[in-house]
Amino acid sequence: MSPDVPDAFGLLVCPVCGDGLARRTGGLGCPAGHSFDLARQGYVNLLTGNARSGTADTPEMVAARSAFLTAGHYAPLAEAVARAAAQDAPGTVLDAGTGTGHYLAAVLDALPDATGLGLDVSKFALRRAARAHPRARAAVWDVWRPLPVRTGAVDLVLNVFAPRNAAEFHRVLRPGGTLLVVTPGPDHLAELRAGMLDVDADKDERLDRALSGHFRQAERVPLEYPMTLTPAEAADAVGMGPSAHHAERRAGALPEEPVRVTASFRLSRYRPA
Repeated sequence: MSPDVPDAFGLLVCPVCGDGLARRTGGLGCPAGHSFDLARQGYVNLLTGNARSGTADTPEMVAARSAFLTAGHYAPLAEAVARAAAQDAPGTVLDAGTGTGHYLAAVLDALPDATGLGLDVSKFALRRAARAHPRARAAVWDVWRPLPVRTGAVDLVLNVFAPRNAAEFHRVLRPGGTLLVVTPGPDHLAELRAGMLDVDADKDERLDRALSGHFRQAERVPLEYPMTLTPAEAADAVGMGPSAHHAERRAGALPEEPVRVTASFRLSRYRPA
């Protein structure tokens, strides 16, 4: 990392006492003596206690997602996210629910002077996220909890197919910062819907209501395009998302030949209220 770009670990605070964290030999620590080891893959685990049951991506889900994204099927989405993020030229990016760090890496590629921090509850995903980009850092955390991030320290909160903690997103954003949310559109993967959880037809309205106490919507851009998936890729598309936790929905629902599938997304930009 360039010495001119701050280390994103500097955005973190101790989840035990709330004091600032700094680099220590082999990990991070606070003045009160609380310490957190760096895994050999490069991420730090700040989570105290257990995460909510059934919320973390499993190794199988992470492998499916990595294979699907590496094949480039969501490259138009990653490019759109990077363009949307670059509009505000943020210096610090928090990716809440970062997964493998795929979209955070795309954003940092578009912003050569920015630094990024990814939070996710899955250590299996963070093994990849910690190495997704030289200017990215990663920490295990449940985004439903108060975030271990300094108040007002973030220029952009990125949230792609992940839980949304509106109050905490608002707290960590600087005044005038941006929340960029990506959600599936109503026709997303409709051809595979028999094996997946349904997309709520009123998802946009529910999203706006959920954020309305802390954010106002500034822009919403649809993105839709066709994909042709092999049976293995279709299995990855189903297996990399929340439907993977519901194996009974997947049984007998996957195609046996290449299938044309719709990719449909909404990119929503919010400003602090």
